Amino acid sequence: MNSSLSHFVRRRPPQIRKGVYELYWMFASRRQAAFEARLAGQSQPWTLDPILQVYKFCNVFRAADRVSQFMIRDVAYGQDAETSPRDRVFQITAFRTFSNIATWESVTYELGGAPRLDHLRSGDFERALDRVKQQNGGLYTGAFILCASKAFGFDEKHRNHVALFKHMFLDQACAERVLQAPSLEAVVELLQSFPLMGPFMAYQTAIDLNYSELLHFSENDYTQAGPGALRGLKKAFTDMGDYSPADAILWMVDRQEEEFQRLELPFAGLFGRRLHGIDCQGLFCELDKYCREAVPELASARSRIKAKYSGSGGDIELFFPPKWQLSSSGVVRAPAPREGSRVTVARPKPSKAARGELAVADLFT
Repeated sequence: MNSSLSHFVRRRPPQIRKGVYELYWMFASRRQAAFEARLAGQSQPWTLDPILQVYKFCNVFRAADRVSQFMIRDVAYGQDAETSPRDRVFQITAFRTFSNIATWESVTYELGGAPRLDHLRSGDFERALDRVKQQNGGLYTGAFILCASKAFGFDEKHRNHVALFKHMFLDQACAERVLQAPSLEAVVELLQSFPLMGPFMAYQTAIDLNYSELLHFSENDYTQAGPGALRGLKKAFTDMGDYSPADAILWMVDRQEEEFQRLELPFAGLFGRRLHGIDCQGLFCELDKYCREAVPELASARSRIKAKYSGSGGDIELFFPPKWQLSSSGVVRAPAPREGSRVTVARPKPSKAARGELAVADLFT
């Protein structure tokens, strides 16, 4: 065994905080079960977990969340015939910067099609943003904390981002460099080298690019923890051992089947797709939120869950990257997605914990 591998094997793993660590897996099982129950057309409540009934949480799989679904279907796999691969890199980067479906739809309407590099070069993209801001009153979502907005000298945030896009795509050939990148980490490093593109936004954008047909890296090749995930990691572990936050996230990826089985928690994945680094990263963020109600004595910088669940219903139209080749086996068929993977969901018999009958206190005994 070479010395570097020997050092890796001898690393001290994270030390779990009993009860809270188990909540990570219990939350994943219950939240995914609620997603599957809604997908199957069951009536509310889709879970008996009182915290999940009251408060809003992201889906277990990032790609299943509403904004990511729109990005995958309408941006990464948009049907604009004039869009080139270089345009697609710009579109995905721009969409994730705003992370606002209404902004994207309005800008697309103003331009008569998806924004392209020609629109950026001519100034049409910026003028469209100006009109949309005036009509809608805002352009951005609060999903991400963006870097300081005056990096290019403008008072208005969107003008700085337009200047950023011109610098990235017109001056620095960012699209070409993304398309030639040798790894997911290299894409992240390239993106975060530009002003206004912090490390976590660069990582999220790289994942979006990797959903498309432009890149084909494994989501487990590289990950990083955002601010919420770092808070969740501190709650799940009493000591990180010799692991970095990214190492701990990938450690969870490797342990998922073992832990779901040990805790007798049903988890069929996303139509057969197991958790990847981006999903386990997001789960730590959701664990931080969940613990604010379940284990309030674990104080952090945030003590309350701000968003309450609104009880929205209706059909779910799902579209995932066709290259994932999601399983078509199962007993409940989802509404047919548009020209993408046909998805179904198998619903195993839920355990006591998944049904919500296992109290949080049971995990500490």
